[in-house]
Amino acid sequence: MTFVRESWIVFRRQLRMNLRNPAWVIIGMLQPVLYLLLFGPLLEPLISQFGATNAYTFFVPGMLVQLGIFGAFFAGFSLIGEWREGVIEAERVTPASRTALLVGRLVRDELQLLVQALILVGLGYLLGMRASVPGLVLGTALTLLVGGACAAASNALALTTKSEDVMAPVINMVMMPVLLLSGILLPMTIGPKWLQTASDFMPFRHVVDGVRSSFAGDFAANGLLWGGIWALVMFALAIWWGTATFRRENA
Repeated sequence: MTFVRESWIVFRRQLRMNLRNPAWVIIGMLQPVLYLLLFGPLLEPLISQFGATNAYTFFVPGMLVQLGIFGAFFAGFSLIGEWREGVIEAERVTPASRTALLVGRLVRDELQLLVQALILVGLGYLLGMRASVPGLVLGTALTLLVGGACAAASNALALTTKSEDVMAPVINMVMMPVLLLSGILLPMTIGPKWLQTASDFMPFRHVVDGVRSSFAGDFAANGLLWGGIWALVMFALAIWWGTATFRRENA
């Protein structure tokens, strides 16, 4: 119960900070919504070439994963500000669990992602998406796992670099291959063989395939299994890395 209470205290403070300045929540939501409104219609005449029947049932899962990855990658920037103001050091001198310091922040990030995901899915339905409720729940759960992994990694990177000027180019360098090789916008199956092979080594590609299989109701697909496995592995590794950075003496 002590761990839960410590996590709750951190979460409550972080949530209050977000509610005072919701600009980042809105900005993080705008990009996938614009993709949905402006890029989605371009897929409709091409969707049969991808082996799908509904453009938005295919496209919304990719936008969900993009929201989970890219939105969470920027979570660490606020942590740098807290470190600079001495908040992190003040938390570290308390007997609170280092994992609770991370988990409290992750719960805030996951709640923010969940609200954004529900808005995105609702808009998808308005545009014509068709997906079962179990598929939506499972696909959203995978998205939350990936978002939690990226948020934890972002926090770890923030405490490692302690500089927005260093962190921003590192994130941009990571985001570009993730966007191009994960099949978020277009399926990798339409690309040349070498590009498909390269994407096989991209864990996020398997997560995207898994969420798409979930939305399509194909629960027996290998893509869903591998997507779930990779999401869990990335989440576990990111939690370990994030907790380790909070435990460092020079954090």
